[in-house]
Amino acid sequence: MVDPVSDVAEDTEETAPTCATCGETILNQPTHRVTTEVADGAVVITHFCDEDCLSAYEG
Repeated sequence: MVDPVSDVAEDTEETAPTCATCGETILNQPTHRVTTEVADGAVVITHFCDEDCLSAYEG
């Protein structure tokens, strides 16, 4: 992902994030979910296709 604060719709197949649960490319998905946390002093941004993938990752 080129710019972590850009709209997902601006991404291309090559720069779009992938879902941490299923590995699918997230491109123009209105159900896209993102979590942000700090781990070892660094910001970690994790992307998910939808609420189901986020729940599966957390559960």
